[in-house]
Amino acid sequence: MPVVFSFAAMTLVLSFAYDVDISSLMTTGFWSINSIILLALPLFIMTGYLMQSGGIAARLIRFVEAIVGSSRSGMGTSMVMACGVFGAISGTASAAVASIGTIMIDPMEKHGYSRPYSTALVGISSLLGLLIPPSITMILYAVVTRQSVAAVFLATIGPGILLIVFLCVINAIKMRKNPAYSPETLTLSNRFRNIGSTGWKAFPALMLPVIILGGIYGGIFTPTEAAAIAVVYAIPVGLFVYRDLNLKALAQSFIHAATTTGVIMIILLFSFVASRIFTFERVPQELTELLLEVFQNKLLILLMVNIFLILMGMIMDDVSVVAILSPLLLPVMESIGIHPVHFAAIVGTSVVIGCNSPPMAPILFMSCRIGKVGMSQVLRPAFSFMLLGALPVMLITTYWPSLSLFLPRLLGYVN
Repeated sequence: MPVVFSFAAMTLVLSFAYDVDISSLMTTGFWSINSIILLALPLFIMTGYLMQSGGIAARLIRFVEAIVGSSRSGMGTSMVMACGVFGAISGTASAAVASIGTIMIDPMEKHGYSRPYSTALVGISSLLGLLIPPSITMILYAVVTRQSVAAVFLATIGPGILLIVFLCVINAIKMRKNPAYSPETLTLSNRFRNIGSTGWKAFPALMLPVIILGGIYGGIFTPTEAAAIAVVYAIPVGLFVYRDLNLKALAQSFIHAATTTGVIMIILLFSFVASRIFTFERVPQELTELLLEVFQNKLLILLMVNIFLILMGMIMDDVSVVAILSPLLLPVMESIGIHPVHFAAIVGTSVVIGCNSPPMAPILFMSCRIGKVGMSQVLRPAFSFMLLGALPVMLITTYWPSLSLFLPRLLGYVN
């Protein structure tokens, strides 16, 4: 059953179980999604599809590859860095898998990378889109927990950069043992010439994150306005600068963005209704009391929340996990002194692991389709990246609040 209908069925069951008038709750749910902040969702999603079809993603990848791609581990590092840059524009993991995976997996195989390894790397790297702002997942977190979107964006920058570093180091160690790879030898002048050429071609694409993030934190426009400007900027760049975007591809991008947005908004509608039922029945308060009774130690409670988020991420997508669990678990976190903005980073880093873990593993399955390999072949390298990269980042983020709160405090979003 599609996730959307599962959420609707869950809400219906809850309304019967707690004898709640569903008609009044649906009205409340509608007004909850009638938010100017949520208008950023379809616009950022649209930006991601425009990057994919308008040639923006391809230019970004070539530029990053020119900088770091000549070393033994350069192709893998290029993929990780490209996913980080892509996340700074589109905010979605699925668009990064489709764009970067399609472009890079075949060339990486020719340079000595095994196909399952490349597929696993793009799967985990694409989830940088959940951490590097602007992130669709973090916008949803801000909406359902009533937090500042800009503050939540800042909270995940530190964990996102840390994950990039960990993945690049792991890739460098693994590729050092790969004798099949023969790096391309370029003179220093040719390398700088290549960087300059690809950088000039990628300049219009690189301006997108500068416009989005610079505008938001420079106080020029809101996240929603930034999303609208990103779309207005990406369309002429794809049509007239790179000329990879045509009217048919533009129409397809609108259709895909509308479909994706529709699914997310319906999930949000029912999650708001379910959250209201939980509030009426004091479920968050009872959950808080239960955890505080069972686990007296703050560190143990944080660890249990991490495990719970990972387990839920294994069976649900990131949107569902954030929409349902964030408002449910936030009172627990606040009761033990965890700031809501810090909790946003905890949720983001936990979901990164869950979305790449079977049985559902939506992003990893999508990577397998793009890479044309079986899940059984990808699991071993994927687990190595999660255990050595994503898991340490999650634990560091959870137990070191300054990693996620430093930038929000620096810019005055958190006291």
